[in-house]
Amino acid sequence: MSEKSFEQLLNEENVPNIYNGQIVEGTVIDVKEDEIVLNINYKADGIITRREYSNIPDVDLTTVVKVGDTMQAKVLKVNDGEGQVLLTYKKLAVDKAYKLLEEAFNNQTVLKAKVVKVQDGGLSVDYEGSLVFIPASLVSDTYEKNLSKYEGQEIEFVITEFNTKRRRIIGDRKQLLVAEKKEIQKKLFDKIEVGMTIEGKVKNVTSFGAFIDLGGVDGLLHISEMSWGRVDSPKDMFKVGDDVKAFIKEIQGDKIALSLKFENQNPWFDAASKYAVGTIVAGKVARMTDFGAFVELEPGIDALLHVSQISKEHTNKPADALQIGQRITAKVVDFNAESKKISLSIKALESDDDNATEESAE
Repeated sequence: MSEKSFEQLLNEENVPNIYNGQIVEGTVIDVKEDEIVLNINYKADGIITRREYSNIPDVDLTTVVKVGDTMQAKVLKVNDGEGQVLLTYKKLAVDKAYKLLEEAFNNQTVLKAKVVKVQDGGLSVDYEGSLVFIPASLVSDTYEKNLSKYEGQEIEFVITEFNTKRRRIIGDRKQLLVAEKKEIQKKLFDKIEVGMTIEGKVKNVTSFGAFIDLGGVDGLLHISEMSWGRVDSPKDMFKVGDDVKAFIKEIQGDKIALSLKFENQNPWFDAASKYAVGTIVAGKVARMTDFGAFVELEPGIDALLHVSQISKEHTNKPADALQIGQRITAKVVDFNAESKKISLSIKALESDDDNATEESAE
C-alpha cells in the first residue's frame, strides 16, 4: 500500500469526526447485489449492507440505487473493524416512515405499499422501510382462506392502530373495499330501474338460481325466471363466467331480481292461433299426476291430458299408458287464454279416426 501524500494527510486532519447515530449524506461510488459503498466525505467510505438497506429479503441492491445517487444514512459503527464506516439506511428510513405513518394514522390517509410477507394471520407490507401488519380479517371484505395471491402485490390500506412503544402498526384494507363497494352500488342503483335490460357475468350458480355480477352488485336470476320453458337445474344452463343479458324484474332495497322471460318472447302471444280448439298437436309428456299427464307442446306451454282422455279404453292412471319423455299426438279440446290452460284428448283423436274409417267403409 503506497504511503499517503502530505496533502492527503492534511485533508484527513480537516475532516470532521463522525459518531454513532449521526445522520450523514453521501454519494454512491459502488453498488453490488448485497452492498452499497458511499463517499461520505470522511477518511473512510461508508458501507450499507443488504440487511441494513431494507426489510425485503434478498433484495438486489443494484436494482434500487445506482452510482452517482445521493443518499442519507445513519452511522451504526464508525469503524466496522475493517476501517470502514458501517451505515444503516433501513433505520433512518424507518424513523422517517414512522413519522409518515403517524400522520397517516391521525389523518386516516390512504397509503399504498408492497406485500413482503404472507402468513396465516395476515400480511406484512413494507411502507418506506417500516413494516405494517394487516390482519387476515382486515385484508378483504370477503373471507379468504389463502392469502398467498397477495405476495408481491401493492395494496392500499389505512392505519387503524399506531403504537411505536409496542412496535405495533396495524393496517386495514377491508374498510376501503367496503366503502368502494358502497360507492359502486350507489352509482348503479341511481341509474337502474325495473324493466331495464342489463348485462352481467355469472358469479355463482346454485340449485335455485344464478347470481349475476352487474358491476359490483349481484342480481339473482331465479330458476323460474331463466326460461319460458322448464329448467330442471340452473347448472344445465349456466356456468361461472358466462355473459348474461337479462332485464330487471324487481328491486327491493339492495336486492335485484332478474329475468330472462322477455315479454316479446312469450310463447302465449300466438298460442291462440297455434293451439285453437280442434287443432292436432304433437308434444312430449313432461310430468304426470294421478288425474292426468302434462304435455309440453313447446318451451313455456304445457297442456293437460286428463286421464279420461288418454284412451277410449279405461285407464286407471296415466302411468299405465304413458311414460315421461314419450312423444304423443292429441287433439286440442279446450283453450283458455286468460288462465293459460289447454286441454288435450287422444281419445277424441281416436274417435275421429274411427269415424273416418266408418265413412270410408260406407
